[in-house]
Amino acid sequence: MDGVLIHEEVALPGAREFVARLREEGREFLVLTNNSIYSRCDLSARLSDVGLDIPEERIWTSATATAQFLSNQAPNASAYVIGEAGLETALHDVGYTLTDSDPDFVVLGESRTYSFQDFTTALRLIDQGARFIATNPDATAPSPEGPLPATGSVAAFLTEATGQEPYFIGKPNPIMIRSGLNRINAHSESTAMIGDRMDTDVVAGIEAGLTTYLVLTGSTDRDEITEFAYQPTEIVDSISAVIESI
Repeated sequence: MDGVLIHEEVALPGAREFVARLREEGREFLVLTNNSIYSRCDLSARLSDVGLDIPEERIWTSATATAQFLSNQAPNASAYVIGEAGLETALHDVGYTLTDSDPDFVVLGESRTYSFQDFTTALRLIDQGARFIATNPDATAPSPEGPLPATGSVAAFLTEATGQEPYFIGKPNPIMIRSGLNRINAHSESTAMIGDRMDTDVVAGIEAGLTTYLVLTGSTDRDEITEFAYQPTEIVDSISAVIESI
């Protein structure tokens, strides 16, 4: 989503036309994001504000992927959550109980209000046997003022304190891509991933067996691409260059 369709609450070149072409051609699609703060309903409204009409059922977040994974692994279990409404809503929707009393899992997501008390509670629960899950490994998140600590940074703190590493669900774990494919009954050989990051979007797409497009409207500069051992199928300036491929 960010860096491909929008940037700082502005639609990027070709974004509206790209979504319109998908609909004209009857293509199944999902908009993916590692951001677990907002619910899919919130993100749909945010996209609508910049002229992108994408209903919530077309949005797949690291929070919803995490909730789906946990529901498949341990239905109707319990979790202590460090995160915000997007993650809590997703877990409620799959029947999870949110508690700090002997939970089955500690689930870490992104937040703008991390607290030392939250970290202390999570540390103790993990030490007591709760399994450790995190929505995504992103160390920082962007903001107009500069980078902010994100899920990966807090996960590293808790790992150092507990000796337990979390299982990350979001990109670059291809499980997020696979669950998205299942959501729209798609097959990897006929699906493409379009992203702005080599270390999450492109590698996740490659590992899931998808065609991959890297757009240069987000986090990755052209001169950084050769630093990676893997390469996208195609590099384009913006999503507008992909419209004719649909």
